[in-house]
Amino acid sequence: MTRLWDKGLPLDERVLRYTAGEDHLLDARLVPYDVRGSIAHAGMLAETNLISDTDFKAIRDGLNELAGSFAAGDWSISLEDEDVHTALESRLTQAIGDAGARLHLGRSRNDQVLTALRLYLRDAADELAGRVAGLRESINALAGRQGDVVLPGYTHMQHAMPSSVELWCGGFDEAFADAIEGIATARRRINKNPLGSAAGYGTPGLPIDRDMTTGSLEFATTQDPVTAAQLSRGKAESGLLFEITLLLQDVGRMAADLLLFYMQEFGYVTLANDVTTGSSIMPQKRNPDVLELLRGSSATAQACLDESLMITAKLPSGYHRDLQRLKAPAFRSIDLAIDSVDILAHVLDGLVFVPGNIKLDDGIYATEEAYKLVREQGVPFREAYRQIAKRYAGS
Repeated sequence: MTRLWDKGLPLDERVLRYTAGEDHLLDARLVPYDVRGSIAHAGMLAETNLISDTDFKAIRDGLNELAGSFAAGDWSISLEDEDVHTALESRLTQAIGDAGARLHLGRSRNDQVLTALRLYLRDAADELAGRVAGLRESINALAGRQGDVVLPGYTHMQHAMPSSVELWCGGFDEAFADAIEGIATARRRINKNPLGSAAGYGTPGLPIDRDMTTGSLEFATTQDPVTAAQLSRGKAESGLLFEITLLLQDVGRMAADLLLFYMQEFGYVTLANDVTTGSSIMPQKRNPDVLELLRGSSATAQACLDESLMITAKLPSGYHRDLQRLKAPAFRSIDLAIDSVDILAHVLDGLVFVPGNIKLDDGIYATEEAYKLVREQGVPFREAYRQIAKRYAGS
């Protein structure tokens, strides 16, 4: 195995294990994106007469074949490969010869991995936004089924004012609409082409066309100047992880409400059997484990965001290997968000409010009574407030 940076010098196996880290495992999801970026790069090299059309076709066909065989499970990225880039280029060169060795002209692993990550993050943002839209559909379907069911509105965990299932659903629906907007904002930062910035200082003396790969990879713009590419490392990830943290806070708050509503002392809702688990000792138990894990999901997302921010916080400009550690928290947070949004939608699809179990405190209409005095008798609000307060003194 010859790695992209190999100069024929010996390498301590402990150093390989430490520097490769989890990349040979994490990079599995980047294979199709690295293939796409590499084909776009090779196409640009051919168009600028830096490689031949024959070499480009061999590279394109070889990479597509490798992507297909990877998806079929015929090969995987090993520790010896170190990362997706070595894994693909070494197999490509074995398959097509010298044409494969010409692929890396005009780029570095630094802009290569950043391109693959941006393509992946862009798709991940789109997928997550779509899943949140699906959650909104489940929320609105619940409001459509039982929106007229009266609920107590709470402040300080006490009955405060009358609410309803429609209002409860509507608040969360708006929160998740904001989440979709936030994800779109994060996507705009992601959607910049770093390819061709190489190690962060461009390709002096090599007439590449960066705007060509911007078009073929459907980026909104070319990231320029080239020094901006490495300075941006971690910002796209952290921007998306910030939006995920806010999203999962709302997921957790909805789950927290439902956990209270599901308590025997409340009994406001029933859950479908397939979203509850049992106890190993208490045969009667139906535990809302899914909701508890959803409630805790924002803590994991916050930790991933903090990790991402702290990795880049004190780095000088330019590329640093520290940046490799951005992948794990980003991937973990994205996976958690997609799974959490999906499972919450499933819970809501089987959720039923039980109106007969929902009792309202006698004073829950007190504010409305004060407003009635203002409207009908012209009493100043503060005086109306005091009159109504006396009715409920000691209650």
